Amino acid sequence: MSGVETRSRRRGPFLGAIAVVFGLATITAASGVIFGPEPARTLAGDIVPFVVWFNFCAGFVYLAAGVGLWGARPWGHLLALAIAVATFGAGLVFAWVAVSGAPVEPRTGAALLFRLAVWSALAALSAPRWRQ
Repeated sequence: MSGVETRSRRRGPFLGAIAVVFGLATITAASGVIFGPEPARTLAGDIVPFVVWFNFCAGFVYLAAGVGLWGARPWGHLLALAIAVATFGAGLVFAWVAVSGAPVEPRTGAALLFRLAVWSALAALSAPRWRQ
C-alpha cells in the first residue's frame, strides 16, 4: 500500500460521512437564508451576505471532499485542508466586518469557528501516515 497505513483507509468512510452530512446541512441552512421566505431571513438576524454565500458554495465543496475522504484519496485530504484555510479566511472577513461596526449575528462567528474546527479535524485525521 505504498507506505500509507491502512488506518487511514479504515477511517475514510467515517470521515467522508461526516463531511457529506455537514455539507448537506450547510447547503440546507444557507439556502434557507438566501432563497427562503422572508420569515426565514428575519430569523437569521444580521447576516453578513458574503459569509452566507461562502457557506452555501462551500457546502457543495464539502460534498466533493466527502467523496474523497470516504475513499481515503489524497485529494480528499487536500480539499479538507483547503476548506479549513478558506473557512479561516471567511472568518477573517467576518471579523473585519464586525470590528468595522456593522451589525452582525454573533451566531455566525460561532458557526465559523465550529466549521473551522470540524474541517481542521477532518484534514488532520485524513492526513497520510507514513510508515518508518
